[in-house]
Parts: sequence; C-alpha cells; structure tokens
Amino acid sequence: MVDLRVGVIGTGKKKARPDRFGYAMAYEHGNAYKAIEGCQIVACADLVEENARAFADTYGAEKTFTDYKQMLAEMKLDMVSICTWMHLHEPMVLAACKAGVKAIHCEKPMADTWGGAKRMTEAADKAGVQLTFNHQRRYGAPYTMAKQMLDSGEIGDLVRQEVECGNLYDSGTHWIDMCSFFNKETPAKWVLGQIDYRKENRVFGAHCENQQVVLTEYENGVFALIMTGVGENKVVGAVSKLIGTHGEILIGVHGGPALRYRRAGERNWTDVDTHGESIHGPGFIERAIADVVQCLREGRKCQLDAHNALIATEIIFGAYESSRRRGRVDFPLNIEDNPLAAMVESGALKPQKEDS
Repeated sequence: MVDLRVGVIGTGKKKARPDRFGYAMAYEHGNAYKAIEGCQIVACADLVEENARAFADTYGAEKTFTDYKQMLAEMKLDMVSICTWMHLHEPMVLAACKAGVKAIHCEKPMADTWGGAKRMTEAADKAGVQLTFNHQRRYGAPYTMAKQMLDSGEIGDLVRQEVECGNLYDSGTHWIDMCSFFNKETPAKWVLGQIDYRKENRVFGAHCENQQVVLTEYENGVFALIMTGVGENKVVGAVSKLIGTHGEILIGVHGGPALRYRRAGERNWTDVDTHGESIHGPGFIERAIADVVQCLREGRKCQLDAHNALIATEIIFGAYESSRRRGRVDFPLNIEDNPLAAMVESGALKPQKEDS
C-alpha cells in the first residue's frame, strides 16, 4: 500500500564521475525511496526533458515535467525531494509549501543567502510542513560511534572541536553541521573569520573561498575552529577532532582510520572498527531518508530539521560577514545576503576568473 506519493525536483543527468557541476543526487534519493515500503516516486521534474524521462524510467514515475510548479499543481504529492543547485532551493521550497505537501527533503547547503535560509524555515513552520536538509553524515558509523563515545564520557566533557574541509559553504556545511550534532544542537554565540579568495572557485554555481580560518563559540561555551582550503589537510590531521577534558577523538584521519581516540595520559591512539564504513558511506543517504520518512509518519522532529540546519548555516554566512566587516560577528546574524558573493559583486574581492 502506497501512503506517500513522492515527487523529485531536479533529476539531473547521471554521470560516471560526478563533479562540482552535478552529482545527480536525485538518483541517491530515488534509491532511498525505492527501499522504503509505502513510498512511491510518482513524478519528477527537470528542465531537460530527457533527464526527467531517464529518471522516470529508472524509478517507475507516472509522469515527467519540465516545470516543477506544474508538477506540484497537478500531482497531489505528499513529499518532495529537491536536488537542484542552491540558488534554486528557496523558490522551490516556498512553492512546495504552498502546494500543500507534507514534507520536503532538500539537498544542502540550505540556500544561497542567509535570508533565504530563514524564509524557507519560516514558510515551512507556518504551513506545517516537515522541512529537512540532507546532512546525511549524521547517520554514518564513524560519526554515530564518536557521538556515543562522547555522550558516554569517554573523553570527558566536550571543550573544543576542530574541523578541516575544502570550503566553508559547500563541503563545510556537512562538517559544521556535525559540530552541531556532537554539541547537542547548541546554537552559536559569535563567529570570527578571515578569508582568502584570489582564484575563482565555483561549486554548483556558488562562490567558494580558496582558504579561510574561522573561530566560533557556542552558547554552552564549546569552541570550534574551522580551517578550509589550502593546507586544510595538514593542520588537524583529520576532518574532525573532538577535544574533551579527558581525551580526544579523531574522525576521518588523513591516511588512517575513520575513527580513533586517546584518553588523557595515554601515549597511543586506539583505532575503532567502523564496520567498513568510511567518512563518506556507504548507506548514509538511505538511512537519512528512511529516518525522514519515519519521522513524518510518526509526527516527531527529525535531526535533519531545518532549525538544526540553520545553526551551521548561520556560522557559514556569519564567517563570511566577519570577513566583510573585518571583525567579530555576534549572533543572531542580522543580514539577508551572501557576504562572499556580495564582496565579489562589489569588487571588494577580485578573484581571477576560472576561464582565464
């Protein structure tokens, strides 16, 4: 029995080698829905009709569209997955909320502006729509096992987190969201950041810095140090470090295991068996969407909820704003735009064009 009629916006074209111009994440969503009893992908929309037809043929969708608004108006959907580039997320989420769907699961990052991220969340709250974002690493063994160790007091109380990632906005949204995951979804108090952007770097159309250093303090006194770009894999030694009062946990050790820890006073690290799972998978997206669906059916808040995603998103745009202001930014963040994009548009930052 089908109890959730699902539509997918932005099927993309499945590639042998995904890149910064497209990952065809819709197929990852499609595989997840296919494995859930009672879910049926009944429609999909893509600007390229051929892409939509290929996706529909793969998952048995009843109808294809080149206009997502037409799909929302005609298909009486219960749930929508949005798998497009970030600048399209806000209008698509707002349209889906107006169409009366019960749930929207959207790819990350949230939006291309801080104002857009807030407006989507407010619209979903007002319409009673479950809005979630695909920070799927929350469901991976290296992370859930690290959290269990942290929550059980293996390294004492959490004091500081350190993060390394390629850039703050696209890849960083995952790792900064994981800071929230480890820190009990505590909002940040302030952020201080400096940026270097000398060579244009666009990921899914969005500007992403070449290098950045960010320091933020959460409301419970935990700090996070985030380093991106040049040298990001040589400072922490892992994608994430949890520093407690009585030890440390490393996640995604460069050239090493996915998870290890060391208690205070111990000379050697202890590697943890993550049962074949790396920091990237497999199975994370399938578990994430299964939980999204289960939360919808049970009427409980999902950990991928938009309000949780806002915590990381505020730090990201706040760090860019700190660079624009040349000073610390206290929260709540009182801007609407994307400071990095705005600095490029104004000429305050002049990255060398990629095509040159």
